[in-house]
Order: sequence, then structure tokens, then C-alpha cells
Amino acid sequence: MFSVKDLYYRYPKQDKDVINGISFDIKEGEIFGFLGPSGAGKSTTQKIMIKILEDFRGTISYNGKSITEFNDDFYEDIGVSFEMPIHFSKMTALENVQFFMKLYKRNADIETLMKRVGLWEDKDKMVGEFSKGMKIRLNIVRALLNEPTMLFLDEPTNGLDPTNAKILKDMIHEFKQQGGTVFITSHIMADIDQLCDRVAFIVHGEIKEIDSPRNLKIKYGKRSMTLEYKENNHTVTKEYPLDGIGQNKEFLELLQTKDIETLHTGETTLEDIFIKVTGVKLHDEK
Repeated sequence: MFSVKDLYYRYPKQDKDVINGISFDIKEGEIFGFLGPSGAGKSTTQKIMIKILEDFRGTISYNGKSITEFNDDFYEDIGVSFEMPIHFSKMTALENVQFFMKLYKRNADIETLMKRVGLWEDKDKMVGEFSKGMKIRLNIVRALLNEPTMLFLDEPTNGLDPTNAKILKDMIHEFKQQGGTVFITSHIMADIDQLCDRVAFIVHGEIKEIDSPRNLKIKYGKRSMTLEYKENNHTVTKEYPLDGIGQNKEFLELLQTKDIETLHTGETTLEDIFIKVTGVKLHDEK
């Protein structure tokens, strides 16, 4: 769907590049996560890919054609939800949506979309009266109103309660199942883990890792098995090497003779991987 090769970018009047020769592909029908600390180049890369920033070096192709060769028809194919929702605050939610609908040749069923995100009952309310979460949900409606084939989502669940976050994640999954492709950035690693087929970590304008969440967990995880069981009203924890565990007599005996409470491998989390790869803790860099 997208192919980015040897991409460099330097903002005007700056003396060094903020994007340093990155390359990656986004396959049709996949959800691709783009992760990194603030200032790493995530937003800059996204702005280049959606043709907001120009004068980059390198090549970016969309469906085999350079994005520099596209005119405004390019935007018929993509939907974008920015982290900070921007709407006309003195217009109603429905008026906002109807305004943006006029920019596109193809329109989705807006009533269905707004009902899905729980905003149809508030369609005649001024957006200036909306909460942050409601504005984010309206942002998603706006991103989908032209029935795009490619979605760019920047922190899509940030500011949403768990119920509405789940609704949004379900919509993203459904978009993929219908053949859509998604480029997503987020600091909520659980969302990335649940949604993404592959993720890339960008640090100081360079990509350090690209792989599936599963493969990254295996690579950075500890090859061990930990079990917990009760003995004399106390919880006992034992850890064994994962390699050859099927022949480990002590481990097998515990499974057969003890009342096991928990059993899990030494799988790491995407948050742990984020810290290892970027050297930055999530709560420090927000």
C-alpha cells in the first residue's frame, strides 16, 4: 500500500535532519504501528505521507505511484484522525460532518457512523459543548466519512473511556476486515498489541526495530516458565528454563502434585520493549 525508501527530512532553518534515511513498507490490509518517544519523527513521517510536508528526500509510493504525482484525488482514498481534534466549535456535530462531506466525492452513511460512536443523539449540540472524548469520537467519524481505503490514526484512543475505546478498536478491526489498511501511532501499548500486525520503533529519526508484536516479545522476552502454587497457606514461586522444560522432572512433578495457581512464560510487554529500544519510559516522555 505504502513504500517508504531512504526518507530524509529537515525542517526549514534547521541544521540537521529529523528523519534520517528510514525505510519501511505497509502491506495492503494490515495495521501498522509506528512507535517512538516525542520528537522521534513519528508525526513528521505521517505528515509527509499524507502530503502536508513536502521537500523531503527519498521516495514514497502509494499503490506503486509516487505520492508527488498525485493531485487532490489522493485525499479521496485516505482518512486522517489527528491527536488533537479540530472542529468548528460554533457549529453542531452534524453541521461539522456535513461541511466536510462536501469535500469528497464519496460519502459514508453518517447516521450509522455517528450512532456507532454514540454521538447521534448529540448531533444537534454545538461542538464547543463537547467533552474531549466526544470530540475525539467525532474526529473518527470525520476520518471515515469518505469511505477511505487507508486510515492514519494518531493516538486514536487517548482520552476515551474503556467502553468507547473498545468501540473504536472494534471499528478499526472491522475496517481491516473489509480490506482497509491502517497506520497508527499511540502511547497506549495495550492498544498497539491488540490492533497491530506489525510495529516499527523510531528513535532520533531512525527505525530501530520492525516486526510483529509476537516476534518482538519473543526476541526481548525471557525464555523461562514461572509457576505459582500454594503450600502451607503460602504462595510458592518457581522459575524454570523454557528450553527442555518437557523433560524437567521437578517442573513436571509440581504440575502433577501441586494445586497450580498461575503458570506463564517470561513474555515481555510492548511497554518493556519500548523502553529497551528507545531508552525512554512512556510516562517520562508524554
